[in-house]
Amino acid sequence: MEQDSSQTSILSGFKILESLPMKIVNELEQLIRKSNINKLPKNYLIQPSDNEKLGLCFVIAGKLRLYKANSTGKQYTVCIVIEGGVFGEVESFSLGASGAYAETMEETIIYSIPTEQFEPVLRKYPELALRFLSEMSMRMRDQDELVEKLIFKDLRGKVLYFLIRLSKKFSVEENGYKKIDIPLTHQELANMIGATREAVSRTLQELSNEGILVSSRKMVMIHIEKAMEELA
Repeated sequence: MEQDSSQTSILSGFKILESLPMKIVNELEQLIRKSNINKLPKNYLIQPSDNEKLGLCFVIAGKLRLYKANSTGKQYTVCIVIEGGVFGEVESFSLGASGAYAETMEETIIYSIPTEQFEPVLRKYPELALRFLSEMSMRMRDQDELVEKLIFKDLRGKVLYFLIRLSKKFSVEENGYKKIDIPLTHQELANMIGATREAVSRTLQELSNEGILVSSRKMVMIHIEKAMEELA
């Protein structure tokens, strides 16, 4: 069967697969063709934490967040995955999904490979296994740092730290500020750091009054130098 060039171009654009031999990418493409293609609405819960392993998911379009919740129901976001990103859990590793929930932040399209299909490819190609283990190690370091910062900082510090973190991945320069390039309501930010919307709104207003932020109902811009001085 002739291969679909649109699928080839999609997978070749994923950073985690860059520079891998094409035979590996081609084999993964064959699995994806036989697997699920899902178009999901905003705020769709993809993976309840008690479910069986999700498999490997490629985000073709959209954004989602991986988050955990404590015993009181407070949430904190451990990772945001955008177009070109990968998440999921198989027998050999977890890319931020173990014990976490995955929720779409906007309409999102994913391709998924079930764990029983992906594991044989992983065992067949050591370079693929090393690539995913390296990604897993990096995410674990990021999550450990995030948890440490969110535990030991007050709400003002949590807001600033998380916005700086977001600005490193999703931002554009605008008038000396970093405009976070994803729609972000006060409630969504509150969910990300385990706080109430009212408290986050007050904190954002204080920071805006001081010129550290410019914020509206769904947009936040942060002055990185002023924010870093605040956290120092």
